[in-house]
Amino acid sequence: MHRRMFALLLLSSLLGTALPASTLASQIPGFGRGVDDASEPSMGFRDSTGVVSVAATPASPEVPRGGDLVAKIVVDIEPGWHVWTNDRPMGGEFARFDSAVHTEVAVSKPAPGLVPHLDYLQWPEVHGVKADVGDGLLTYAVFEGRAVAYLPITIDADAPLGASRFVLSVSFQACDDSQCLAPATVEVPVEVKVVETATGGVAASVDPDFAAFDPAAFGKIRAGVKAPALVEFDVFGKAFSIDVSGWLGFSLLLLVAAAGGFLLNLTPCVLPVIPLKIMGLSSAAGNPRRCFALGVSMSLGVIGFWLGLGALVASVTWFKSANQLFQLPLFTIGVGVVIAVMAVGMAGFFSVSLPQWVYAINPSHETHTGSFGFGVMTAVLSTPCTAPLMGAAAAWAATQRPGTTLTVFAAIGTGMALPYLVLSAFPHLVNRMPRSGPASELIKQVMGLLLLAAATYFIGAGISGLLTEAPQPPSKAFWWVVAAFGVVAGAWLLWRTLRITPSHVKRLAFGGLGAIVMLVSVFIGVSQTRHGPINWVYYTPKAFEKALAEGNVVVMDFTAEWCLNCKALETTMLFPENVSSLLRRENGVVPIKVDITGNNEAGNDMLRAVGRITIPLLVVFAPDGTVDGAVVFKSDSYTAQQVIDAVERAKQLVRDEARQAAKEQQPAAPAGATAILAVRNAR
Repeated sequence: MHRRMFALLLLSSLLGTALPASTLASQIPGFGRGVDDASEPSMGFRDSTGVVSVAATPASPEVPRGGDLVAKIVVDIEPGWHVWTNDRPMGGEFARFDSAVHTEVAVSKPAPGLVPHLDYLQWPEVHGVKADVGDGLLTYAVFEGRAVAYLPITIDADAPLGASRFVLSVSFQACDDSQCLAPATVEVPVEVKVVETATGGVAASVDPDFAAFDPAAFGKIRAGVKAPALVEFDVFGKAFSIDVSGWLGFSLLLLVAAAGGFLLNLTPCVLPVIPLKIMGLSSAAGNPRRCFALGVSMSLGVIGFWLGLGALVASVTWFKSANQLFQLPLFTIGVGVVIAVMAVGMAGFFSVSLPQWVYAINPSHETHTGSFGFGVMTAVLSTPCTAPLMGAAAAWAATQRPGTTLTVFAAIGTGMALPYLVLSAFPHLVNRMPRSGPASELIKQVMGLLLLAAATYFIGAGISGLLTEAPQPPSKAFWWVVAAFGVVAGAWLLWRTLRITPSHVKRLAFGGLGAIVMLVSVFIGVSQTRHGPINWVYYTPKAFEKALAEGNVVVMDFTAEWCLNCKALETTMLFPENVSSLLRRENGVVPIKVDITGNNEAGNDMLRAVGRITIPLLVVFAPDGTVDGAVVFKSDSYTAQQVIDAVERAKQLVRDEARQAAKEQQPAAPAGATAILAVRNAR
């Protein structure tokens, strides 16, 4: 509870910009009172309890064992004020605003034998307010006046007889047309007397309020029907949610998780080894049955790895994501060594005699063991990256029971393995790949060199992690070795193509491909070792606090040398001129990079403080007078425009806060009606 209150209090000084008086006073009755009104209570208090009161009353003072009871939660809001609704999809005419401080109900002190069903809590009717928060004039849902919610409660058959009491905590924030008060959480008791079992059903009440309660909820509860449970997805600004409470919704979630697994094949971590898989399948294309069997083995390797990962997530409380392993430099180095060994075994033109254990893990595509191992290796390579869709699905699964966790992770693995299973089922799709002769050997050699580049990348990132002392950035020199292997691979492809084929078309196609590989490798070396257009400040708690204390907006980028997704997002979304030009101190913005390549304990603490354990992640903070600021934006798959909008929104909050402080001639009251933080992400 203290973490929830802390997150809510962070919002209190920043939530006042989105419902300007000029907009609401002219369009919405009852919203004309400003902060200078003589009746304005906000000058004498700073939290929402000054204009909002909460009480809870059971429908009956007595309830039988095994019976049902409903309690009403009454939120009385003074005229001219409103509170946000609970966090649920509104749809229709109402726009969704993720930064709202939603009203919430929780059980702070339970009572033996009394079971409140918060997932079936019936919320009151909503009202609409219009505001322009950067997307034009939109209508947002709020509670106003007297709002009554209904909580179904079931009584166990063996509940203790006599007086019983449990306590609800209700969190909310009150706003008017010009400001918001600090969020508040109040505790309200519910007292009943449990008597001997009589008749079932809802306890009767003469209170007319209870006529609005829908008793069908108890039928669903007694029948074991689950209330709606939403898993929310946000992919580059495109948001949707899935209700996983029923089998249909859960099945849809599994399909989305599988789609995320499929997309893992297109991430920078996995994409380079796809030709190797195709080549391995092509070696057996002449025997369709064997080709399919080897494809099944490879797919089982992928799925088996994800099942193992799911089992680890389900059984180890601190482990929630595979990329946590890459924060251990020795693990990263170990992955690189395994890839290097497999690359040497695959390339074929190395004539050195290797130890027998090397050949034991050589991913021979002609054996089931080798195909299975190759599938495992492919899945391991995917773990530093997070594909769209799968991240939210895996994060939800990590909070569920072991069976659910394993099912979702298996779906991710199935989606990742599906393309190779399809290729193996239709061998004619790969049978044009050369299976013997100089061309086949050339492909193996080139791909072996590219795998050595991948091995160097992991080994180099691991060594950088070992040698780095936070907050100093890790060394990037190993990228030149990675680039060198790429250049050699491209040059070898160009040279050997000219030697083994007289065809001008093939020389142009494959020789040109070799030249492209060389150019791309040089570009990688240059781009990954250059400073870039952003003058990053490397994270320390003091640097972060100083930037906020000086009134700057902070754009915080969580990254690591082993995180290729992080680098791809940084290069494509933050480096363009329209974004990088904003991320400068002279513009009131301080870009802070949190690099967790090595043992960066402070960086990992900050990652956990913003409610995440995985990267990539970008967070935009606005100063609010606290050492932690307030989160304006947080995403692991963002667009350049989202970053621009978030920075402008944070800067506008700073300007509005300053104007409010000047108007009141004293430190600004907690303010802001709509634009800060999705509270659920800060808990």
